[in-house]
Amino acid sequence: MLTPIEEGLLAVMMIVIMLGMGSSLTFKDFRIAMRHPQAIGVGFASQYLFMPMIAFTLATIFGLSGPQTIGLVLMGCMPGGTTSNIFAYFSKSLLSLSIMMTVCSTIGAVFLVPILMELYTSGVEGNLRIPPGEITGLLFVLLIPTFIGMWLRRKNPNKGAVTELIGGLIGVIVIVFLMVTWIPRNWRLLFETGFEVYASVILLGLIGFAFGYFFARTLKLDPRKARTVSLETGIQNGPLGALIVIMVFDGRIQQEILVMPVMYSLFIVITSTFATLYYRRWTKNEELARDQAKVEPAS
Repeated sequence: MLTPIEEGLLAVMMIVIMLGMGSSLTFKDFRIAMRHPQAIGVGFASQYLFMPMIAFTLATIFGLSGPQTIGLVLMGCMPGGTTSNIFAYFSKSLLSLSIMMTVCSTIGAVFLVPILMELYTSGVEGNLRIPPGEITGLLFVLLIPTFIGMWLRRKNPNKGAVTELIGGLIGVIVIVFLMVTWIPRNWRLLFETGFEVYASVILLGLIGFAFGYFFARTLKLDPRKARTVSLETGIQNGPLGALIVIMVFDGRIQQEILVMPVMYSLFIVITSTFATLYYRRWTKNEELARDQAKVEPAS
């Protein structure tokens, strides 16, 4: 499905993305994040308690095949990515909270993704299941550039800021890269793919947005924090999911599983754009209402 050169480029891009994500942080940010412990906890629960469950439920409802189920559940288990940070910025949500949630979910992924994959894919054929050790090893390796980025930001803030910008841009480029290289060679597969696949990958993101928001509001987070949790919940790290599939599988099985993270990555950009525009307008209306409330009525 992807050529060896493209697979290598994807791996390099992921390292740069993780380096950029680490460069967006300083060690002091972790202390600052403790000012919003409830928001981070709600986001973490949404990410790992509910998204895998939503993915598994969608796979069951739509009767997905074994490989498709593996791919969709894997996407449900993925942490957030830098793409969610970009959309949080443009939606006028809390960027600092989004970044911290992304980092926390990425660190937690090393331990939780293998456990969740074992839990939700235990009924799938053995040759399709992803060995927990391989997931842990890959995610652990990807944490190294994250901590290097944090160290770089501490040593030289200017270089750290540049690395952060490059990492964020690469996150978008990876998705565009997948679209530009994958779609022309697999257009026939897109036409042959059933409605259930399109519905499941689109609904995974949309339900994640809705659930993240209403779950946060139920737990009394303010609307702006709830919108941040919403985006962080619905936008999973598609390129990381694709990389895991590429590193573990090959041949026909790889193609059947890889279609889920690739198609999810394609459609999440579209749905996230609409969600971002809606949230941005919502935030502007709130700001306008606050400004009007400060104006004293004429005597």
